[in-house]
Amino acid sequence: MRKLDDLEVKGRRVLVRADLNVPLDGATITDDGRIRASVPTITALVEAGAKVIVCAHLGRPKGQPKPEFSLRPVARRLGELLGQEVAFAGDVAGPSAQSTVASLQDGQVALLENLRYEPGEESKDDATRRAFAEKLAALAELYVSDGFGAVHRKHASVYDVPALLPHAAGGLVVAEVEVLRKLTEDTERPYVVVLGGAKVSDKLGVIANLLTKVDRLLVGGGMAYTFLAAQGHEVGNSLLQADQLDQVRGFLDEAAKRGVDLVLPVDVLAATGFAEDAPYDVVGATEIPADREGLDIGPATRELFAAKLADARTVFWNGPMGVFEFEAFSGGTRAVAEALIASDAFTVVGGGDSAAAVRKLGLAEDGFSHISTGGGASLEYLEGKTLPGLAALED
Repeated sequence: MRKLDDLEVKGRRVLVRADLNVPLDGATITDDGRIRASVPTITALVEAGAKVIVCAHLGRPKGQPKPEFSLRPVARRLGELLGQEVAFAGDVAGPSAQSTVASLQDGQVALLENLRYEPGEESKDDATRRAFAEKLAALAELYVSDGFGAVHRKHASVYDVPALLPHAAGGLVVAEVEVLRKLTEDTERPYVVVLGGAKVSDKLGVIANLLTKVDRLLVGGGMAYTFLAAQGHEVGNSLLQADQLDQVRGFLDEAAKRGVDLVLPVDVLAATGFAEDAPYDVVGATEIPADREGLDIGPATRELFAAKLADARTVFWNGPMGVFEFEAFSGGTRAVAEALIASDAFTVVGGGDSAAAVRKLGLAEDGFSHISTGGGASLEYLEGKTLPGLAALED
């Protein structure tokens, strides 16, 4: 794929597909990590004299304008980070976008309103999606894909626009792909993957593929209880996907057959309910009372996981070990993160809740080799899928 340096951008209108899908509390951005990740590519274009038109999505407005999903707060924060005002278009590709873009001078930046206000952005009908892509492409002369968190989506701004304009991958997408190749090609061993989060069903494909590649697979978070139940253990009121038990038993058998060390929690924090102040006890993972639910891995599991990570040369981590949003149940996620920081491995935090946890827990981001901006995209890449947004950049 072509890179930014392969485009002559001075004086030209460049449409940048960024990932600015940040969490909001009203109009307040609670985690600006994705905005900060977009700044280097936008800055490079500004310094090269381009007229930069940024487009992105926020939330799921389902094809219609909804004020709570407006990108206006993002425009303000992006401007603060760039050190210049970012013009904001009140629509995506209509009169406001057209006039906003027309007024741009070299080195200036505009942000279009939420792409997902337009039904054509996410349409599964090729003609509908293409028609919207043509309106979007008409605003620009060149296209740069820099929203890695969206490249696994066959959306107009990700998949169709690159077919209409000369295009290149932005610095963020290039960096993400280079990191993921390290996890799939000539990987240094021991190679350890840590998976957490709520549901096994979200990670079926990636687990199946990773079992053919990794030396160890550590499983925590809500998904661990389905693994424990698949072994015949009582999990009480813990999160359980009963319809996945047969699939998980297959994973356990496959790991044993391949010699993969599949490590499950040995103790958990078993709470009386799902609440920040819920009373809890540390219990064995195979001895969870019927009226309790596991909300975090316990201290013995934290030590076990840290030991399994100590000699790793490559680590990929996706998914928290517990309900890290509740301080009482954030210790397991913190322990895994700190074990990665302490290791000498090439460590990749796989976006999504894991990246959010790193920031929420106040951990140094430079303690990791790479923090991905795209959890879903990272998982699909590791699953071996072709990502539409990357395929569209190939010439």
